[in-house]
Amino acid sequence: MNRQGLVERVQRFKKQPKKRELTFVSGETTSFKEVFPGVSKALLWGSEETGPYGALTKFSPGFDAGMHTHTNDSRIVVIKGAYLYRDNTGEKRVGPGDFISIPGGTKHWSGGDSTEGALFLEEVDGKFDLIPVM
Repeated sequence: MNRQGLVERVQRFKKQPKKRELTFVSGETTSFKEVFPGVSKALLWGSEETGPYGALTKFSPGFDAGMHTHTNDSRIVVIKGAYLYRDNTGEKRVGPGDFISIPGGTKHWSGGDSTEGALFLEEVDGKFDLIPVM
């Protein structure tokens, strides 16, 4: 095969859709890792360090993250308990089956229900960060 033929073959290969693999994570056997006091995560896909990523996240009962922002957009679906949210537009109690989308750069407070905490699926468009706001 000549060089031109090889180049054309490589270009065709690059245009082919990448194969994705089935991912299954059992909620009963998933191991959560504490990322800081009151918050633990089970990474489902991607990387928190480089992003994007998806994870099951737990807030312990009464967890208080304080006022902060994140660089990247986050999407959250609550599975159990309640994710508590507050920004300059008001407060929201995000319960099981509820969805909230938080644009990157939004100054907000978040925490977990005082009795149950919160278990939620989160998807973040980039790496994870938490930037405290005074």
